[in-house]
Amino acid sequence: MTNLKHKTLLSLIYSAGLRIGEATNIKIKDIDSKRMLIHIKNAKGKKDRYTLLSSSFLELLRDYYKTYKPENYLFEGHNKQQYSSSSAQKILKNAAKKIGLKKRITLHTLRHSFATHLLENGTDIRYIQELLGHNSPKTTMIYTHVSETTIRKIKNPFDNI
Repeated sequence: MTNLKHKTLLSLIYSAGLRIGEATNIKIKDIDSKRMLIHIKNAKGKKDRYTLLSSSFLELLRDYYKTYKPENYLFEGHNKQQYSSSSAQKILKNAAKKIGLKKRITLHTLRHSFATHLLENGTDIRYIQELLGHNSPKTTMIYTHVSETTIRKIKNPFDNI
């Protein structure tokens, strides 16, 4: 992607496992670079939570901030208003089209990918549940499509007998 704002927005959604509404609601003060956390306020179910702030993403975010100088919301559209979800969806659709991606992708796909990649890297499902803001681990399991490769790496306990 060549547009810095678009790249930063999509990177945020993936790197923090956010819903689109959560990403567009983030304010500058919600980014805690000292603790490397992002405070998600008033998420689904009117709950607050913290999620991860990637150090790689933080570099991109700093470039974005210097260039766009947002005043209130991290991502602002016309007249410094909150960026719209539909604009974000168009960004992803255009990016997918540009690279010739045939598979249907949505912004929520990025959230699914975040959860799946954490699980594949060995993160406990309870931590993923917390990062995604789910009440039930059953909800989290929907997001974690475990790959065959990961399943094949599991050592069967019978082999230790």
